[in-house]
Amino acid sequence: MTLADKTVLVTGASRGIGKALVDEALSRGAKRVYAGTRQALTHADERVTPLTLDVTDAGQIAAASETVGSLDVLINNAGVYGYEDLADRAGLERHLGVNLFGPYGVIQALLPRLVESKGAIVNVLSMAAVAAVPISPAYSISKAAAFSLTQSLRATLAGQGVDVHAVLPGPVDTDMVRDLDIPKASPQSVARAILDGLAKGEDEIFPDPFSQALADSWNSGAVKALERENAALVSAAQNQ
Repeated sequence: MTLADKTVLVTGASRGIGKALVDEALSRGAKRVYAGTRQALTHADERVTPLTLDVTDAGQIAAASETVGSLDVLINNAGVYGYEDLADRAGLERHLGVNLFGPYGVIQALLPRLVESKGAIVNVLSMAAVAAVPISPAYSISKAAAFSLTQSLRATLAGQGVDVHAVLPGPVDTDMVRDLDIPKASPQSVARAILDGLAKGEDEIFPDPFSQALADSWNSGAVKALERENAALVSAAQNQ
């Protein structure tokens, strides 16, 4: 999947990785980029169409789906990150609402467009989806759930020609972790690597040096092999 002359929608597009993805998609020749943000957005490039899109707002999701006439690539990037204790159920529900049910709702609303175009879904997750970060348990749980959603969609949508990709970044220099004194990749380099991974058809995209260290062992490991075995159950069921 290359982006030349394609239509792309990016959620969480006002800053960080989302903003960098909008700019990178434009640089790769996208003919239309829908930029979903919670607050009003302006952009100098006429190929950008701003969408008021809070991924927890069903009405805004429905309105966005009516605005988008055709779509080749949906990038679910909007997310929330916090340090809530697991005793705080409200904090866990907030993370699940944005990081799991948010992309789920957007995907369901826009899926007919993606089936029509034989397009792609890209879910921006986190290395915390693979191994929990104990200081952010609610975030880790929500991203792990979103990773399971991604794997399930990959198997169930393959027969309709829709590719589904998971992005598993390590620390990125965004507002979420800017105060942490750890090495971080730039949003721009991560955006480039995400779209490179999309072009290569990678199921899991490891877009920075920290996460890339896991790539080879992941792709040849037991967990990935089990996912492929489980995905075969879908084809078997459909052929009965």
